Amino acid sequence: MEIKSAEFVSSYVSYKDCPKNNTPEYAFVGRSNVGKSSLINMLLERKKLAKTSQSPGKTQLINQFIVNENWILTDLPGYGYAKVGKSMRKDFNKLINEYAQYRENLMCMFVLLDSRHAPQKNDLGFMKWLGENQIPFVMVFTKSDKLSSSAVKKNLMEYKKEMLKEWERLPDIFVTSSENRKGRAELLDFIDKINASSNF
Repeated sequence: MEIKSAEFVSSYVSYKDCPKNNTPEYAFVGRSNVGKSSLINMLLERKKLAKTSQSPGKTQLINQFIVNENWILTDLPGYGYAKVGKSMRKDFNKLINEYAQYRENLMCMFVLLDSRHAPQKNDLGFMKWLGENQIPFVMVFTKSDKLSSSAVKKNLMEYKKEMLKEWERLPDIFVTSSENRKGRAELLDFIDKINASSNF
């Protein structure tokens, strides 16, 4: 897929505020320090489209972008240890969960995982919740340039091992790097295939 256009649409405090439309939608979500904004900017070839920050937890709303005028990329707040109060973290979780459950044109959730770390409980728990609620998702490992390929492979195997304790079959897995653009073509091709087969 070639990115011909990518524009910010608006920010919303709830899925209820998101405009109703017949456009395929893909949501990016992950721990608050996983490099989500950098990955989105790399994917869409726009340096400052999604706001990046040295402090985790920059995204606090549902931010939507229209891409190629025919699909929507949704940037969701991070979960995890963002430097916000406990009540706000709870609000973030509620916002993410309601969006995932009730957004009718959501085609897939892209769950971002830091390839530098062993499986994290909140990541595993969130993916289990998605499975229990029959919400389609894929696993996207970020920051693969930060360690050796053998170390990345080891951590991926650990994730697979943990997942297969409760899952019969694993979702699709992508390995990415915002620095060297690794995984960009694969992610865009995946979206392209779903768009081509969707009823929208």
